[in-house]
Amino acid sequence: MLRIPYIHFTEEQKQRASSVDLVEFLRQQGEKLLPSGREKRLGSDHSITVSGNRWYDHSAQQGGGAISFVQKFYGVGYAEAVTRLLGGEQGETYQPVKQQAREPPMPSQPFVLPDANPDMRRAFAYLTKKRLIGSKVVNAFAEAGLLYESCEKFNNMEQHNAVFVGRDEHGIARHAHKRGLGDQPFKRNVIGSDARCSFHHIGTSRRLYVFEAPIDLMSFVTLYQKDWQKHSYVALCGTSEHAMLWMLEQNPKLQRIALCLDHDAAGIAAVGRLREILHDKGYRDIAVGLPGSKDWNSELFACCNLSAEPGEDHPQMLAAPSICERIAGLAEKANARFAAQQIPLLLKGYERDLQYGRFDQAMERMESAAAFALVAALRERRQLLEPVAEAEVAAFLQGEVWPNHNQHALKGRSDELMAELQRVMANAAAPGIRTKPEKEAIADAWLHLAASCTKTVVKYETDLQEQQQIETEVMTLC
Repeated sequence: MLRIPYIHFTEEQKQRASSVDLVEFLRQQGEKLLPSGREKRLGSDHSITVSGNRWYDHSAQQGGGAISFVQKFYGVGYAEAVTRLLGGEQGETYQPVKQQAREPPMPSQPFVLPDANPDMRRAFAYLTKKRLIGSKVVNAFAEAGLLYESCEKFNNMEQHNAVFVGRDEHGIARHAHKRGLGDQPFKRNVIGSDARCSFHHIGTSRRLYVFEAPIDLMSFVTLYQKDWQKHSYVALCGTSEHAMLWMLEQNPKLQRIALCLDHDAAGIAAVGRLREILHDKGYRDIAVGLPGSKDWNSELFACCNLSAEPGEDHPQMLAAPSICERIAGLAEKANARFAAQQIPLLLKGYERDLQYGRFDQAMERMESAAAFALVAALRERRQLLEPVAEAEVAAFLQGEVWPNHNQHALKGRSDELMAELQRVMANAAAPGIRTKPEKEAIADAWLHLAASCTKTVVKYETDLQEQQQIETEVMTLC
């Protein structure tokens, strides 16, 4: 039987492929892209939109990341998709072992810091002049051994990079992120880097600030330099949660987390996902600090009265405020005692309305279900002596409505929500005197259910707006 070779890609290669900007990738492939709100629509298939490293097929109601896009759009396998996204860079090829002669897997490539340049003149000039990062901030990280300039030779040419070093709990370098200092943008993690130990600073306070990139971290510190070293900061070098969780595990005192990711669709979706991960691990003091501009370095430019790339709100986050206002109004008239009886009836009616194409009625039922769940959450908060002011109810709900996990089809959601309701009711009906943490968990569960119902309406309204925009664009092209 023919054995197909196995192509191995390192975690660093997979991460780079996954983070490729699809808009730029498609342009390099010669694909025509059409403006579609804050996203781009494929000229060859108007049902597909791309934004950052994410894509969505509105006709099939499915989407994903950069690798799955190349697999679907170009009809290739995983290895070929990764290779294309890496510009031809290939993984290591292994022949499959025979069943009777298994051998241990080959060790992964060890982590080695890039060779240092004798000075960091170029890196210092790049960070302070081109990126406007404060010289004191640059010096502080350099003196801590977390920042230096590398010099590597490729084809007899010197390549200089700023290297942002991440160290483990023993002070040993385990991660490095390189940023090119030339005219061509270049950034990547050094092969063999441990994603948990990326660029970070540990202070003495309880506050941890989380960023996507080291330059964003340093830009934020430049903007808020007063006593900055007493707080903790970490750059994810992407949007993965590993470095953030490692910081929290190594430093139990860190209980107040501020998610300061990029102000774009991908960053906002990542914030929602990270909040969910933190919530599941028991963290409750979670703040969101998106910059007004595209990212924190752009925000630094804006604060210096220089041209800066504006932030891009996720379409679902734009639709959410008005929807939450409507549901908050309905909650004023709803009675929490009837939530367990009314929500199942509303969900069944929602499914029936979808079946017969009565979409507006279906959404009205879902808003009512959200209102009953919301008023139940508010009741639990009052019993905990943590009431929410009437004027803040909509914002209270909106704080839980994030676009992560809100891309799948509207059909079938009633089953998911019904199962979620049953879990809430089972916990609420448990016998015995409940502790405060248990009461807080019930309040959170009702609020999560309200948010899940609300997100269904948000998804419908944003899809409707996008469809209307497509029709307008098609009419214009005709």
